[in-house]
Amino acid sequence: MSFAPGDAAAGEKIFKTKCSQCHTTEKGGANKQGPNLYGIVGRSTGSVEGFAYTIANKQAGINWTEDNLFSYLENPKKFIPKTKMVFAGLKKPEDRNNLITFLQTLKD
Repeated sequence: MSFAPGDAAAGEKIFKTKCSQCHTTEKGGANKQGPNLYGIVGRSTGSVEGFAYTIANKQAGINWTEDNLFSYLENPKKFIPKTKMVFAGLKKPEDRNNLITFLQTLKD
């Protein structure tokens, strides 16, 4: 299974309830427990300045395409072993599609 466009408004709600405790989305926003996610789609792993990534994340060499995000968000620790992301993941494909569709809007 791979990414399919979803509902950005529903994805924003998922972000607010599941992700906003650890991540910001504003352009130039602060890093929290996790990195700022503005512009994440198309970005390389471990590339946000000023965020203390694990070696595993820095060396993963993954581009955050929609399909990679879809797999990662299902089970982050399986996708990048030794990541410090403590989130268990989103098991429902519809939730992942909606969240990624929202993340696609975070760009110039």
